[in-house]
Amino acid sequence: MQTSKRNTCHWWLPILSGVFIGTSYIPFPPWASAFGMLPLWLFWQQQTRWQPVIWSGVLTSFVYTLIGFNWVTYTLHEFAKVNWLLSAVGMVLFALFGHLFLPVAGGLWFGLRRRWSMERWQSFALMALLTALVEYHLPMLFKWNFGYSWYGAGLPLYQWAEIVGFTGLSMLTIVANLPFLYAWLNRKRLSGKLALAGILTVFAGLNGGGLWLQQRLPQPDNAAKVLLVQANIGNSEKQAMEHGKAGYQAAILTEYFRSTDQGLARHPDVDFAMWSETAFPSLLGEQYQHNFYAELLGEFLRNRNLPLITGAYGKDADDAITNSLFALDANGRLIEPHYSKTILLALGEYIPGAKTFPWLKKLLPMVSEFGRGPGPTVLLQLNGYKMGPQICYESLFPEFSKGLADLGAQFIVNVTNDSWYGTWQEPYQHLYMTLARGVEFRRPVLRVTNTGISTVALADGSLLEQSPSDARWANAYRVPFVTEPQTTFYQRHFYLMPELLWGGLLCLLGFVTFQARTTGYRR
Repeated sequence: MQTSKRNTCHWWLPILSGVFIGTSYIPFPPWASAFGMLPLWLFWQQQTRWQPVIWSGVLTSFVYTLIGFNWVTYTLHEFAKVNWLLSAVGMVLFALFGHLFLPVAGGLWFGLRRRWSMERWQSFALMALLTALVEYHLPMLFKWNFGYSWYGAGLPLYQWAEIVGFTGLSMLTIVANLPFLYAWLNRKRLSGKLALAGILTVFAGLNGGGLWLQQRLPQPDNAAKVLLVQANIGNSEKQAMEHGKAGYQAAILTEYFRSTDQGLARHPDVDFAMWSETAFPSLLGEQYQHNFYAELLGEFLRNRNLPLITGAYGKDADDAITNSLFALDANGRLIEPHYSKTILLALGEYIPGAKTFPWLKKLLPMVSEFGRGPGPTVLLQLNGYKMGPQICYESLFPEFSKGLADLGAQFIVNVTNDSWYGTWQEPYQHLYMTLARGVEFRRPVLRVTNTGISTVALADGSLLEQSPSDARWANAYRVPFVTEPQTTFYQRHFYLMPELLWGGLLCLLGFVTFQARTTGYRR
């Protein structure tokens, strides 16, 4: 009975880990990122049954998701058009099932620990390795990681993403919980104090090394002057346009024309302009270039001698609607090939399983069904620039941007619509997760959104002026870039960090197996 009460009292430990992790992700500073796992791991180590391990992982995930991703509530209210009570219920469900890497890692750890007798340090090392690997491999709807927080806080150690990527920084952040754990367990001893001093020294060294990585970058030999246009079209207007209500196409296009002209009045000598995701309120493509709104757009560009990159709807060979990105020259002519979005957002741009279960489309009428694009196989060509196209959610996947870098993209152009998510958390999370790709592959990233945040990040990760949220805005940027960009270490050795951790896991298990056979004891 005493054991049961003691374990019940310790359930505050996974809650504490959830608070640590949730308050260390963007827009919060990463104050507890390197020791946020400690309470949860200490709780796991106490357990003799698998159920508390699994449920404590769920509890930690639930708490940090409620803190760090509560924008889901707003999105459900705004996108699905449900009341706030149902939105809150949806938020709770997302918090329970949206991020499951901790309970999965805990279950794997418990199973392996039961198989072998482990010393305490071996058990904690196994926790760290499994947590980092499962966090890397397990799919998520919104693929965040611990590495992005260092970029969001502006700490120079994020420059190491050129070497290991932000996924690698995330793995290292999780593994860094181990020396913090040692320092905590030995906090009353000299060894614990020395461990803490060592941790702080390494942290300072990583930031110093990050500054060195930033300073050694090659000097740009070219530059583009780009006008980013944020027209601030509301969700109700966009939905009305998409459902064919009269007058909304003209109103939206007029708003983009007006915003662009205001930007050109202050910055007339730009190389091209950029509009956001699905900004053009009609179909674009070779077969639609003589449509009314396409001709209006062409006339607007010709009169201003203005090339344009814009998001718009297109159609693929199967006649499916696509979320696409088009380049038009100063005469208003389309420059093919255009790009269509490949990585679609589940329950936003397609319904998983709808082909097998067509009734899902009737159940979820608000969800679109888009055709998929060709992946990172296309560069947009405009004014001699080689631009890597990215649409919204695709920026969260480093392998996608690697494909663009492998094609020789000089910079990345990203168009986004974040108007469904409110202004408090998601726009900042999505911003840094998008611009992070520029650090990994050392290319500038030009990001324009419908309602904010629009900006440019240079190859060293530096952010230029950011747009306000929920406001009409246009601004010109001089974007220096390298004409023939070099490949980064991360680009050449993309899977190095997970391979190293898998190697570490196999070595640990091999050592434990050898130790068990040598001592003749095995569970």
